[in-house]
Amino acid sequence: MAVIEEYVDIVEPATESVISTIPRAGMAETDAAVAAAKAAYPAWSSVAPGERAGLLRRVSGLIEERGEELALLEARNVGKPISDARGEVGMVIDTFAYYAGAPERLMGQTIPVPGGMNFTFRESMGVVALITPWNFPLAIASWAVAPALAAGNTVVLKPAELTPLTAMQLQQIVLDAGVPEGVFNVVVGPGNVVGERLVEHPDVSKVSFTGSTEVGKRISARASETFKRVTLELGGKSANIVFADADLEKAAEAAPSSVFGNSGQDCCARSRVLVERSAVDRFVELFSQSMQEFRVGDPLDSSTQMGPLITARDRDRVASFLEGATVIARGTAPDGPGFWFAPAIVLPGSNNDRVVREEIFGPIVSIIPFDNEDEAVMIANDTIYGLSGSVWTENGSRALRVARAIEAGTLSVNSNWSVRVNTPYGGFKQSGIGRTLGPNALNYYTELKNVYVATN
Repeated sequence: MAVIEEYVDIVEPATESVISTIPRAGMAETDAAVAAAKAAYPAWSSVAPGERAGLLRRVSGLIEERGEELALLEARNVGKPISDARGEVGMVIDTFAYYAGAPERLMGQTIPVPGGMNFTFRESMGVVALITPWNFPLAIASWAVAPALAAGNTVVLKPAELTPLTAMQLQQIVLDAGVPEGVFNVVVGPGNVVGERLVEHPDVSKVSFTGSTEVGKRISARASETFKRVTLELGGKSANIVFADADLEKAAEAAPSSVFGNSGQDCCARSRVLVERSAVDRFVELFSQSMQEFRVGDPLDSSTQMGPLITARDRDRVASFLEGATVIARGTAPDGPGFWFAPAIVLPGSNNDRVVREEIFGPIVSIIPFDNEDEAVMIANDTIYGLSGSVWTENGSRALRVARAIEAGTLSVNSNWSVRVNTPYGGFKQSGIGRTLGPNALNYYTELKNVYVATN
């Protein structure tokens, strides 16, 4: 087992200064959290649906009351613009409010069968482990915590060590709302200790993980040893397909936020922009103008649209994608302290270039020309990933054809919006297994039970 230090420093990406020092958990703390969740499970799963719903509504209300404090903490810890952080906190409020309606709607079916009656029930699973990433710490935690609690499970949340501060605040909010101790637990520690222990722990029934495809593969393999249920939201290399008949001004205006938002540190980032060849020059001109207007700077300035990358190591890794690349436009970034990286538009030599094949997780976008609809679909699907994507066209039939043909779980037409609280979200291929958000998420935090009653 790795040697565990007692404390971990939390660094602010925009200033490179330490903003907090917190205890670092190890194996013992992880086991204690699972034990607390296991002990709390029988009582929590038996709480009347209306009462559980009321507690979740209270959590939503307290998050709203403390929203500005949470947004500021998220902006500083992640380096994301305060305006984005406020929007994400708003989504967290909506997520808990949405799933507050679930406990009283977890209904099964009555199925006619010969000789009796047949019923199905949705039943809670027990202790679920939620392993969340550093790029949207509070938002993605809520996507898992809210449906898991609504379904009657108890939870152990392992946030990323880089950005645990809002998860720790969420734990206190849940307690302040009146949810019993042990129902929701947060453990901050390294993935190769805390994460692996949660995946292997015999008392954990389900693991939800959001992160890289490589780590997701390891979690899936380890979880299979005890047949744990898993939900995996993994990497992406999303395509933004722009046809010549599209509103090019609108598409180009929206393009920077679709790939440079959150500094490109987004699994849904449209890092491949496929443009019909006759429109390439005009689109690149418009996109470049929009990029120059995309404000990169202090995350706490409400006019900022992009902050720094999360660490110096990530900045160096992202920069390596520009080595040997043809950069056709470059934005700006501040000098001085902070893990800054100016956004870039590149023209790849081929679809086999590293910048086209690999998930960058940074503000670099490739422009890829295509000649017809079939080629656009072929290029878009030529990836191991299948998380998200967009189609821009004024032709309604084409929009539907292409959206149906793209191998991805979440698509938008004439928009780059991927995530909504009340609609399912997740990927095809190596972008994951299962769905979060929407009514479908509850299926992944419950087991389906079938009961037959003989009547003769």
